[in-house]
Amino acid sequence: MAQAQSVRIKDLVEVDGVRSNDLVGYGLVVGLNGTGDGLRNSPFTEEIMTNILERLGVNVTGEQFRPRNVAAVIVTGRLPAFSRVGNQIDVTVSAIGDAKSLLGGTLIMTPLNAADGDIYAVAQGTVIAGGVEAEGDAARVVQGVPTAGVIPSGARVEREVSFDFTQLSNLRLALREPDFTTAARIEEVINRAIGRRAATMLDAGTITVDLQRTGAGSPARAVVAIENLAVEPERRARVVVDQRSGTIVMGSDVRISRVAVSQGNLTLRIEEAPLAVQPNPFAEGQTVVVPRSAAGIIEEPGIGLAEVPAGTSLSEVIAGLNALGVSPRDMIDILKSIKAAGALHAEFVVM
Repeated sequence: MAQAQSVRIKDLVEVDGVRSNDLVGYGLVVGLNGTGDGLRNSPFTEEIMTNILERLGVNVTGEQFRPRNVAAVIVTGRLPAFSRVGNQIDVTVSAIGDAKSLLGGTLIMTPLNAADGDIYAVAQGTVIAGGVEAEGDAARVVQGVPTAGVIPSGARVEREVSFDFTQLSNLRLALREPDFTTAARIEEVINRAIGRRAATMLDAGTITVDLQRTGAGSPARAVVAIENLAVEPERRARVVVDQRSGTIVMGSDVRISRVAVSQGNLTLRIEEAPLAVQPNPFAEGQTVVVPRSAAGIIEEPGIGLAEVPAGTSLSEVIAGLNALGVSPRDMIDILKSIKAAGALHAEFVVM
């Protein structure tokens, strides 16, 4: 086994039960410099502001107020596994109204709920916005996203997830990318390290470990004993392309069967040059515009017809196309055509 290609088990699997939980809340950011919600367009901002003030003992029922320094936001966070009461977690704050910027604002105490509806954390603090905005009478410049920001350690855990890790009798390891060969190798490495058959592969994505046969005193000790073992994973041949940026990412196991490739560019050009025609002096009539169009088709020579021999790796094909001056976007079209012809032996993912 090549050690340079080995990966730790902890980087390949997730331990069943050891997971984070998503949190979400609805709150209010105050202290903005006139960049908050327009309350006429965001009535929910006025509603939550009224509720907060009434909880603080300020009666604003029936009052008309239109401040521009507040914004309604959605607060999101992630509760890590084994978080305890009093731990602090990071949260992300995003405007949901027509606020222009959250820069310099402060998030008022916001409960964060999990999928079960219970409150697990409370967020509050100064928002660090991820952009900047400058505006004048006739121009406006925005860099980044000033309507979203983060609060590092901005939420405090108020409730723990009810999960007793010490009561487990078996560990279930779930592969992030299920593969039968990788699962079999993980099973073999664990059993070899322990010295007895404690791990069993259930399917391509699951390995179960008998904690009693590991000899570890607790599930946590068993995880420590196996998570740093090195395994050489097997991955499916895959080609990933991003048509928006022209990015191509490929695996080393991609292969191409014998196929002939030809590529050329076809350009359609239409030019409009309308002509205004006027009547003679002192003559009756009116000025009209006569359309004039010029259309043409230009076909570039392309790369000609090239044969790709069987067993050629994708990296060799890409190197050859680069030598011919094919652009990344044309290369994506060529790869899609090779895949459609059944000659590209890999999973083709288009983003």
